[in-house]
Amino acid sequence: MRTPTQSQYPSPAALAAGSRQQIDLAFDDNRLASTLFGQYGQNLSLIERRLNVTAEQRGNHVTLEGSRDAIAQAKRVLEGLYEGLKRGRDLTPGDVEGAVRQSLAQGTLFPAEASGKSTGFTEINLRKRPVRARTAAQDAYLRALNRNALVFGTGPAGTGKTWLAVAHCIALYERKEVDRIILSRPAVEAGERLGFLPGDMREKVDPYLRPVYDALYDLMDSRIVERALQSGEFEIAPLAFMRGRTLTNAAIILDEAQNTTSMQMKMFLTRLGENSRMIVNGDPSQIDLPGGQKSGLIEAVELLKDVEGVDCVTFTAADVVRHELVGRIVAAYDSAAQARREGHL
Repeated sequence: MRTPTQSQYPSPAALAAGSRQQIDLAFDDNRLASTLFGQYGQNLSLIERRLNVTAEQRGNHVTLEGSRDAIAQAKRVLEGLYEGLKRGRDLTPGDVEGAVRQSLAQGTLFPAEASGKSTGFTEINLRKRPVRARTAAQDAYLRALNRNALVFGTGPAGTGKTWLAVAHCIALYERKEVDRIILSRPAVEAGERLGFLPGDMREKVDPYLRPVYDALYDLMDSRIVERALQSGEFEIAPLAFMRGRTLTNAAIILDEAQNTTSMQMKMFLTRLGENSRMIVNGDPSQIDLPGGQKSGLIEAVELLKDVEGVDCVTFTAADVVRHELVGRIVAAYDSAAQARREGHL
C-alpha cells in the first residue's frame, strides 16, 4: 500500500517570501481517508483550529493552505495518523489532538529528520492496545515512570495522570516485572470510615476508584481483570488499610493524593518494598481536607524533589486531553485563582 503523496509543492520563491502556500495530499485508501478526515470533517476542523491552516477535503484528497511551517506541521499530523490507521489503530479526536501537540513539540521543517533523532512521544505497548503520550508533559511523565521507583504526578483533572499510571502498571504486570498491582486513594468524603457503606471492601471502595477501574477495563481484557481481582493480583484498598504493610514486587498507585495528610503520605511512601514501583497522583487545586491541614502531596513533593530515585512531573491546563473546552475551563479557573492570590498580596 502506498504512502500519501504530495502532488503540489510550494515554489522556492514562495518559501523565501514566507507567504501563504498550498499543497494537496492524496491518500490511496478511501475508507481510511474517510476515517482520517473524521465524520463531517471534524478531525480536519480540529487541525485547522490548532495549526492555523485551512483544509479542503475532496474525496480522498485534502488541500492544505497556510504558512510554510503550519502546512509542514499539518502534513506531518495527517501522514502520521494515516500510517497508524494502516497499522490497524483506532482514531479518536484525542489522538488527533495528541498528534497535533507532538508536531508542535517537534517544531518546524522536520528538525527530527535533520538531526537523525526521533522526537516522537513515548508509547506503551500493551497486549490489548498501545497507549501513547499526547503531550510533552505526558511524555515526560512516562519517561519518569521508566526511570524512577517513585514518581509524583500533579496537575488538573483530564491530563491523563491516572490513565497513564494504570497503563504503565499494566505493562509492568504483563512483562512480569511485578507480581501485582495495588490501587489506593484516600476516602476523604467518607472520613475514611467506610463501614456504613453496603457490601464488601471492594464494593465500598469502588465508587472512589471508578476512574482507575475504567482504565483497567479499557486497557486489558475484562476477563483478565476480573480474574486478577479475584486472585488478589489486582488489589483495591483505601489508604487507611495500607498501614503496617510492606509492598514488595508490586506496582502501586495512590490516586487523589492531594487529600492525604502529612502523616498519611509518610505512612504510604514508607510502604515501598523491594522491586516495587510507586506512583502518586493528585491535583493540588482540588484539596478537600479540613481547613488548616496541609496536603501530604504538596509537602512530599517539596521534601523529596531532590531525592535520587524520585521524580515529579507537573501538568497544566495545556495538557488536558479531554474535550478541548475542558482545557479552557481549567485555564479560566486557574486564572481566577491566580487573581485572588494576587489580590491578597
